[in-house]
Amino acid sequence: MPARAMAEWQGDLRTGTGSFSAGESISGAFSFKTRFEDAPGANPEQLIAAAHAACFSMALSAGLADAGTPVTSVKTDATVSLRMVDGAPMITSIALSTVGEVPGLDEAGFIAAAEGAKANCPVSKALAGVPEITLQASLA
Repeated sequence: MPARAMAEWQGDLRTGTGSFSAGESISGAFSFKTRFEDAPGANPEQLIAAAHAACFSMALSAGLADAGTPVTSVKTDATVSLRMVDGAPMITSIALSTVGEVPGLDEAGFIAAAEGAKANCPVSKALAGVPEITLQASLA
Protein backbone atom coordinates (compact mmCIF):
# COMPACT_ATOMS: atom_id res chain seq x y z
CA MET A 1 0.00 0.00 0.00
CA PRO A 2 1.57 3.31 -1.01
CA ALA A 3 1.93 5.98 1.65
CA ARG A 4 1.40 9.57 0.61
CA ALA A 5 2.35 12.95 1.96
CA MET A 6 2.32 16.49 0.61
CA ALA A 7 4.45 19.52 1.35
CA GLU A 8 4.39 23.06 0.04
CA TRP A 9 6.95 25.85 0.50
CA GLN A 10 6.18 29.50 -0.21
CA GLY A 11 8.78 32.24 -0.36
CA ASP A 12 12.51 32.34 0.02
CA LEU A 13 14.52 30.05 2.28
CA ARG A 14 14.97 32.35 5.30
CA THR A 15 11.57 34.05 5.46
CA GLY A 16 9.30 31.60 3.65
CA THR A 17 6.94 29.12 5.23
CA GLY A 18 5.97 25.57 4.53
CA SER A 19 3.18 23.19 5.37
CA PHE A 20 2.86 19.42 5.17
CA SER A 21 0.24 16.74 5.54
CA ALA A 22 0.35 12.98 5.64
CA GLY A 23 -2.61 10.67 5.86
CA GLU A 24 -5.75 12.02 7.42
CA SER A 25 -4.41 13.21 10.75
CA ILE A 26 -0.81 14.43 10.38
CA SER A 27 -0.19 18.03 9.40
CA GLY A 28 1.85 21.01 10.39
CA ALA A 29 3.79 24.09 9.41
CA PHE A 30 7.54 24.55 9.21
CA SER A 31 10.01 27.31 8.52
CA PHE A 32 13.73 28.00 8.36
CA LYS A 33 13.65 28.84 12.08
CA THR A 34 11.86 25.62 13.09
CA ARG A 35 14.33 23.57 11.08
CA PHE A 36 17.67 25.30 11.57
CA GLU A 37 17.29 27.56 14.60
CA ASP A 38 15.43 25.30 17.06
CA ALA A 39 12.32 27.51 17.11
CA PRO A 40 9.09 25.89 18.30
CA GLY A 41 7.18 24.08 15.59
CA ALA A 42 7.56 21.21 13.16
CA ASN A 43 10.36 20.22 10.82
CA PRO A 44 11.04 17.38 8.39
CA GLU A 45 13.47 15.66 10.77
CA GLN A 46 10.66 15.19 13.31
CA LEU A 47 8.68 13.32 10.68
CA ILE A 48 11.68 11.11 9.96
CA ALA A 49 12.10 10.48 13.71
CA ALA A 50 8.43 9.57 14.09
CA ALA A 51 8.53 7.24 11.09
CA HIS A 52 11.67 5.50 12.34
CA ALA A 53 10.37 5.09 15.90
CA ALA A 54 7.06 3.69 14.67
CA CYS A 55 8.58 1.29 12.13
CA PHE A 56 11.25 0.08 14.56
CA SER A 57 8.67 -0.55 17.32
CA MET A 58 6.49 -2.56 14.95
CA ALA A 59 9.45 -4.57 13.61
CA LEU A 60 10.70 -5.33 17.12
CA SER A 61 7.24 -6.41 18.26
CA ALA A 62 6.81 -8.64 15.20
CA GLY A 63 10.24 -10.23 15.62
CA LEU A 64 9.65 -10.97 19.27
CA ALA A 65 6.20 -12.45 18.60
CA ASP A 66 7.65 -14.60 15.81
CA ALA A 67 10.27 -15.86 18.29
CA GLY A 68 7.54 -16.88 20.75
CA THR A 69 7.85 -13.93 23.16
CA PRO A 70 5.01 -11.53 22.36
CA VAL A 71 5.33 -8.03 23.78
CA THR A 72 3.06 -6.22 26.16
CA SER A 73 4.51 -2.94 24.91
CA VAL A 74 7.46 -1.41 23.08
CA LYS A 75 8.11 2.33 23.38
CA THR A 76 10.76 3.89 21.16
CA ASP A 77 12.11 7.43 21.08
CA ALA A 78 14.07 8.58 18.03
CA THR A 79 16.27 11.66 17.83
CA VAL A 80 17.37 12.83 14.39
CA SER A 81 20.32 15.24 14.29
CA LEU A 82 20.71 17.69 11.42
CA ARG A 83 24.13 19.36 11.17
CA MET A 84 26.02 21.44 8.64
CA VAL A 85 28.63 19.30 6.86
CA ASP A 86 30.87 20.97 4.30
CA GLY A 87 28.46 23.91 4.17
CA ALA A 88 25.33 21.84 3.55
CA PRO A 89 22.69 20.47 5.96
CA MET A 90 22.95 16.72 6.51
CA ILE A 91 21.27 14.21 8.78
CA THR A 92 24.34 13.01 10.65
CA SER A 93 22.85 10.68 13.23
CA ILE A 94 19.74 8.99 14.54
CA ALA A 95 19.57 7.76 18.12
CA LEU A 96 16.95 5.14 18.93
CA SER A 97 16.07 4.41 22.54
CA THR A 98 13.58 1.64 23.20
CA VAL A 99 12.05 0.12 26.29
CA GLY A 100 10.08 -3.07 26.09
CA GLU A 101 7.77 -4.96 28.35
CA VAL A 102 8.18 -8.57 27.23
CA PRO A 103 7.17 -11.31 29.67
CA GLY A 104 9.56 -14.25 29.72
CA LEU A 105 12.44 -12.51 27.93
CA ASP A 106 15.76 -11.50 29.47
CA GLU A 107 17.67 -8.28 28.76
CA ALA A 108 20.20 -9.96 26.43
CA GLY A 109 17.42 -11.48 24.35
CA PHE A 110 15.65 -8.14 24.11
CA ILE A 111 18.81 -6.32 23.05
CA ALA A 112 19.51 -8.95 20.38
CA ALA A 113 15.97 -8.66 19.03
CA ALA A 114 16.24 -4.85 19.06
CA GLU A 115 19.47 -4.98 17.06
CA GLY A 116 17.72 -7.22 14.52
CA ALA A 117 14.81 -4.79 14.25
CA LYS A 118 17.22 -1.88 13.82
CA ALA A 119 18.92 -3.65 10.92
CA ASN A 120 15.74 -4.87 9.26
CA CYS A 121 12.88 -2.42 9.68
CA PRO A 122 12.04 -0.80 6.32
CA VAL A 123 12.68 2.74 7.56
CA SER A 124 16.11 1.77 8.93
CA LYS A 125 16.92 0.35 5.52
CA ALA A 126 15.69 3.51 3.80
CA LEU A 127 17.90 5.59 6.10
CA ALA A 128 21.02 3.50 5.48
CA GLY A 129 22.85 6.58 4.19
CA VAL A 130 22.81 8.19 7.64
CA PRO A 131 26.39 7.91 8.95
CA GLU A 132 25.42 6.86 12.48
CA ILE A 133 22.32 5.11 13.83
CA THR A 134 22.66 4.13 17.47
CA LEU A 135 20.42 2.00 19.65
CA GLN A 136 19.88 1.82 23.38
CA ALA A 137 17.53 -1.01 24.39
CA SER A 138 16.27 -2.15 27.78
CA LEU A 139 13.38 -3.95 29.41
CA ALA A 140 10.93 -2.05 31.57
